[in-house]
Parts: sequence; structure tokens; C-alpha cells
Amino acid sequence: MEILILGIGNVLMGDEGAGVHAIRLLAEKKWPPGVRVLDGGTGSFTLLEPMQNAEHIIMIDATIDGQPAGTVTRLQPRFSGDYPRALTAHDIGLKDLLDSFYLLGKTPRVTLFAVSIEPLREMDLELSAPIAACLPELVRHIEDEVEALLAGREPAPD
Repeated sequence: MEILILGIGNVLMGDEGAGVHAIRLLAEKKWPPGVRVLDGGTGSFTLLEPMQNAEHIIMIDATIDGQPAGTVTRLQPRFSGDYPRALTAHDIGLKDLLDSFYLLGKTPRVTLFAVSIEPLREMDLELSAPIAACLPELVRHIEDEVEALLAGREPAPD
């Protein structure tokens, strides 16, 4: 089984880079063969190949959804319309990319861990306190997700 853990975000925009900050923590861990950790930056069609080669994609991204900052929501979208409407701006291309898999006949299973953030702030390399505080729990959720997938179990919904 090929599992891709993909962090998306723009680290120049503070909390909007939550997915990339999480992926940096996940990259420090030792993963079994078949698990790939990738910084997807702001997403683009350059991600097509690594995403297409995965049976399961675990994505981490920020969303402006009105929930308290630092709230982590686990979703299993199938089509771009299933994604939260308030994912940050770079995700328009990412949603198109995911829809392209259906045209290619390759449909990896996608789990999205959406991190709720406040509306975009000024450019900032630092995360706000609520987002920084949620990252350790987010990492544990993703470790549990990968463990369940590798064991052939359905991951437990949060």
C-alpha cells in the first residue's frame, strides 16, 4: 500500500502554512516502506505524479471555516465539491487536480485533516498560538490514521 502524507500551505502567510508546518514535524519521524511524506507547498499540477501513485492520500491544510482556530476536522472528500468551501486560495488548483484523477481513471482515497484558522493575517513566518498548540495532536491523529491503514483497519473517525 502506498500512502502519501501531503502538507499544503503557504508558510509566508502564518497560519495558512499549517499543513507545511505539520509535514515538517511528520518528516522527522521514521515511517515504514510505502509511506511518503511530502511538502506540497501551495499545491500545483507538479503534485500529480506523487498523488497519482498513492492508494491513499492524507492531506493537511488550513481552512477558514468559522470554527475556533486550532480545531482539526477529519474529512473524507471524494470530489472537489466535497471539500470545505473555505479552504485557502491555493486549494482551487488542488481541487482541480483531485478531480483530474477521476478523468484519468485513478481515484486514490483521500483523507483531509483541515486545520481551522482565522481569516488571513499579514505576512508572517510564525504560527499563532492556537495553531502551534494543535500540531502535536494533529501529528498523533495522522500517525493513528497511517497505523490503521497499514493494519488494514478503517481509521476511526474523530
